[in-house]
Amino acid sequence: MKELFAEIAERTAKGEKIALATVYATRGSTPRKVGAKMLVRADGSIAGTIGGGCGEAEVWQEAMNVLETARPTVVTVDLTNDVEGEDKICGGIMEVFVQAYGPQVAVRRSR
Repeated sequence: MKELFAEIAERTAKGEKIALATVYATRGSTPRKVGAKMLVRADGSIAGTIGGGCGEAEVWQEAMNVLETARPTVVTVDLTNDVEGEDKICGGIMEVFVQAYGPQVAVRRSR
């Protein structure tokens, strides 16, 4: 995990944008638990994992959108539904928070 945060610091210091996806809630059986992280770079490459498969691909796509908009989002990864041609054996649900870091990422403070 230290490596992910070191990479965030290094890339943002160079003026690059990156997105960090963090599992913040789970229900049922999931491939990763609360606190799992995946870093998504602007070139689409990743470091870390939130579980692989179609759920991780869905979060990756949202992370790419977050890199464009700089707007954080929450992705619900539902591993309970049968999808034709896909084996979703976990049977749980993960809530994943995706946030951008780097230039032109607005920081809003509540008063």
